[in-house]
Parts: sequence; C-alpha cells; structure tokens
Amino acid sequence: MARRYDTNDATDRVTGLREAASAVRRGELVVLPTDTVYGIGADAFTKEAVGDLLEAKGRGRNMPTPVLIGSPNTLHGLVTDFSELAWELVDAFWPGALTLVAKHQPSLQWDLGDTRGTVAVRMPLHPVAIELLTEVGPMAVSSANLTGHPAPENCDYAQEMLGDSVSVYLDGGPTPGNVPSSIVDVSREVPLLLREGAISADELRKVVPDLEVAN
Repeated sequence: MARRYDTNDATDRVTGLREAASAVRRGELVVLPTDTVYGIGADAFTKEAVGDLLEAKGRGRNMPTPVLIGSPNTLHGLVTDFSELAWELVDAFWPGALTLVAKHQPSLQWDLGDTRGTVAVRMPLHPVAIELLTEVGPMAVSSANLTGHPAPENCDYAQEMLGDSVSVYLDGGPTPGNVPSSIVDVSREVPLLLREGAISADELRKVVPDLEVAN
C-alpha cells in the first residue's frame, strides 16, 4: 500500500522524507516534486529498482533514465571528460531546469538502460528533491507518468497513473510548470542542445556562444 505525505506540512515533511529515504535504500520507488514536473525515482545504483521504474512507466531500455543529484560536487564521482564549458553551464544554471548529457565514469556499477556510456544528469531547483537527494545520493528519476501520457504537475495525477507500484509519494503541491528541462550534450567538443525546454537556446548561448542545436 502506497503512503503519501504532504511536504508543505512540517511534521508530514519530516516523516515523508525519512520514509522516502528508507524506501529508496530498500530498492523501492518514490514519487517526488521537482521544479519542472513530478518525478518517479529509485536508487541509481540498484539495477532491480531502475528496472522496476522502467516497468512502472511502461518504458523500454532504449530510453535510459536520467539521474538527479543534490549537489554539483557529486558530478566528480559520476562523470569523466567534463569540460570547462560544461562546468560553466553548471555554474550558470544549477540548480535548475538544465540536464547535461556527459560521459559517465566507466567504473560505475549501475544500469540505467542503453546509455552508450553517457548519463543525463541534473540538479533540480526544489527543496524537497534536494533534501532527499542529499540524504540518499544520486537517484534515477523520470517523469512520474505512464509512457505516452502527460507528465504530472501534481501528486494526484502521478498517483492515479502509478498507484501501488510506488511506495512513497511526496506531495509538494502543484509544480511551477510543466515545461521540461533543456537538455545539452556536453560529451562532445562543441555542446549540442538536444531539447529546448525551460531554458532557451539564447540563454544558453550567453554561456556557450558556439552552442549547436540538434535538427
């Protein structure tokens, strides 16, 4: 039976974050608010949990799960060949709605799907998400919807779709908007904008003037 906590209530928030952290450590799924939409998350290093996440969404391994982190410092243990330009994007837009695709450390014991040696990583601008991520470490997180359905802006819609496949729901109220993060590939010499979302190409070019845009 799924448990749900109102993180706008001080007592519920403390209990909910504790229960969510315990669930993640047990390899279970949780739903959490972010600065874009609600996400469904699992411990990034527990293969079975990430598999359960993909199954809950009805998503294949050909669409790997992004990773959310609670601090830019966590990047040092996750990625390699991270350029100065990539760090400048982190400094300018994190925490926030920018996902960076980078080469992951080959020694990492994780299975996020068919990543081809890269990971899509982001630090969200949401206090509940950051607190959970700081407690449990990197999480595989995807939008908390069934594949093919709109991404949820509230916890009700997420729970309606995902039900008891999730152990803990953290209800932070409506998210600020349903515009997804922008995605920039920094694994190449010249960064490439793969998806223009909450941060426009023009804003990104203030930091990376030579930014290329995918067709």
